Amino acid sequence: MSIVVIATLTPKPGRVQDALDAFAGASPLVHEEVGCELYALHTDQSTLVMVERWASADDLAAHSTGAAMAELNRLMGDALSGPPAVAIMANVPLGVPSKGTLQ
Repeated sequence: MSIVVIATLTPKPGRVQDALDAFAGASPLVHEEVGCELYALHTDQSTLVMVERWASADDLAAHSTGAAMAELNRLMGDALSGPPAVAIMANVPLGVPSKGTLQ
């Protein structure tokens, strides 16, 4: 079963675009990683929320120490106000399968 990760990041004031640009630069690398099923960024222009889905715990572990994350950290620099809040979640399908789970 896939592993879902929700990472919430708060850029420093005036640095939202810098953070968005960092993700734009690193995301194509993440999408090529083994086991990446979803890596999708969302924002309300003050907070960033990355929704991820990985095929296995091993794939997630490799991602967390891999070249793509190193590149994201390099591109991000000091744009964030602190470390991201990361939650590793289990999927709980509900209702209609196409609407009750991440596809």
